[in-house]
Amino acid sequence: MNMINIDYGMLFSAALGFFLLTCAYAAIGAYLSSLTTWQIISALGSFLVIGLLTVIGGLWQQYDFVRDLTYFLFLSGRIEKMLAGLITSKDLIYFLAVISMFLLFTMLKLRGARELKPWYVKAARYAGVVAITLLTGYISSRPALTLYWDTTQQKVNTLHANTQQLIHEMKDEPLEVTLYTNFLGNEREAGMPKNRNAYLSRCWDKYLRFKTNIKFNYEYYYNYDSTVMKTKLYTYVNRGKTLEQIVNKMSQDQEIDISKFQKPAEMAKKIDLKPEHYRLVLQLKYKGRTEFVRTFDDKEIWPNEEGMAAVFKRLLHPEEIPLIQFTTGHYERSYDKGGERGYSIVGSKRSRGALVNRGFDLDTVSLDNRDISPRTSILVLADPKSELSETAREKIRNYIAKGGCMFMLGEPGKQQMMNPVISQLGVQLAEGTIVRANRHEIPTLVFSNAQAAFGGLVNHPEKPVTASISLDAQLVMDAAAAIVPSDTSNFTVTPLFKVSRGAWLKQGIIVTDSANVVFDEKGGDRSKVPSFMLPAHPAEDVYDKNDPHEHEDGHQSDSGFSTIVAFQRDINNKDQRILLAGDADFLSNKRSMQASRWGPHFFSWLDHGDYPLRVGRPAPPDNLLTITGKTARMINIIYVYVLPGAVLLFATILLIRRKRK
Repeated sequence: MNMINIDYGMLFSAALGFFLLTCAYAAIGAYLSSLTTWQIISALGSFLVIGLLTVIGGLWQQYDFVRDLTYFLFLSGRIEKMLAGLITSKDLIYFLAVISMFLLFTMLKLRGARELKPWYVKAARYAGVVAITLLTGYISSRPALTLYWDTTQQKVNTLHANTQQLIHEMKDEPLEVTLYTNFLGNEREAGMPKNRNAYLSRCWDKYLRFKTNIKFNYEYYYNYDSTVMKTKLYTYVNRGKTLEQIVNKMSQDQEIDISKFQKPAEMAKKIDLKPEHYRLVLQLKYKGRTEFVRTFDDKEIWPNEEGMAAVFKRLLHPEEIPLIQFTTGHYERSYDKGGERGYSIVGSKRSRGALVNRGFDLDTVSLDNRDISPRTSILVLADPKSELSETAREKIRNYIAKGGCMFMLGEPGKQQMMNPVISQLGVQLAEGTIVRANRHEIPTLVFSNAQAAFGGLVNHPEKPVTASISLDAQLVMDAAAAIVPSDTSNFTVTPLFKVSRGAWLKQGIIVTDSANVVFDEKGGDRSKVPSFMLPAHPAEDVYDKNDPHEHEDGHQSDSGFSTIVAFQRDINNKDQRILLAGDADFLSNKRSMQASRWGPHFFSWLDHGDYPLRVGRPAPPDNLLTITGKTARMINIIYVYVLPGAVLLFATILLIRRKRK
């Protein structure tokens, strides 16, 4: 058996946690053994106390006056951070305090058996030990007095340097956090008082390490709006009842004190939460500015570091908040609609990876009726179904001429809608649809392979596309048009994705449910299109070993079809960036997985790397465990049979020897 690049720091932290937990259990057992000469009673008492300290962290958490006490006594929960590689002074002091307390109890018990003292003197000694232990634990648990040691190689338990820098910019100004919990929300349980300590631990512990003056507030209310909430409240059972009657009945059934929840009218006087769909949401307030941080319908629930860091930056630098505007008025695709054509990766507030939850503002603009906002960072023209008016085209031309950044997505069969707009870039969408003979899929479904320039875009979004970094990425495109040069361009043009050999441009209507498509040169099909003049350091294609049409040396033919192209130039003291795609489905809900994975990188490059914030870390190096079947069977025998047998044999010998004595 062999593990590659072992993270010894994490192993040390976990071993220390188990050692301290074992010592605490031993100290508890020693004290209970001093109370009686009956070993069975001592063992049962030890198991009872240890079991109580193991589960007490989840008991009576709904009561404010006992919540912190029971959570403090939660013994096994104290090693969770150590198992993850984070050692804190408050956890170390907690274990030392508990071990010392029970050892002192044992000493007091043995001492009390040898001396004659009034009962109140003995009780005072025990009370003094308990008081000192609790005081020590309370003082050591204060955020300002807590020390941290992240033992992992990649420092996965520590905030990223970019997040730390944002917190440092806040200086000593307080940060106020308010958690809004709706009794009728799907995520209600996570925000209830009984889960408050879990909320603080999972969501805020790593931030309190660097900013201790965070004030936490809690607001509980009930409200319902069928237009924004998924919950179906007015069912047959609740027909004819008012909202208040329904809530009262639900609270009685669930044994919840509804008097602690504010009524809709009372809550409306404080804040309007309808734009947040009355979900479980956090509001951060800093220097009078406020921002919402959302929760999500996944196992983590709470926002991750990237989302939280984006809100910190929005609070600190409101003037730098990027605005993405989607054009409307010609049946374009939208960020706020569901279905296969929608772009939830951009605008769904319920999606953790959506750009609206990663720092961007979103808006729409009808170019026939309104001007493009001066705040606009990225203008998106996504698959218009009707020809743009001259007014709309003129506004886009002026926007590009002034150096605005833009993302344009077209579709085959609609080239006439896009080509008048993109002609300013010196390119066009070639007539026809890229197809490829495939007996497993429809011919219009093609796999577009990343060029090495896309690796540069992903790894260095703050820079123009100049770096060539190999990246194993591939996009599924349900139907794509090829992007070809049509005129000279004053942009640096770089293909990011191409469909390799074996594909061709098919003209006319494509029938996908009958015979296989064939290349028809007389019908206008083309196997080659004009190629782009690549930069001085061209990006090499990434070799797809599973693609039989790739060359063995890892290069694709120059006759490949470009499906996504990047444009860059310096104009009016601006670094202008534009993306053009020959397919609009690759970022849609229809391809949600690849949209979530790669979509944010396109928008990050268009925003010059400012948003989304980069808080990722390199993959842990200890990611390979080599073990043979023979070794696995041997380990199974040792742990399942040998070690338990050895423990049983040792216990038997020990019991026999003690009986003889």
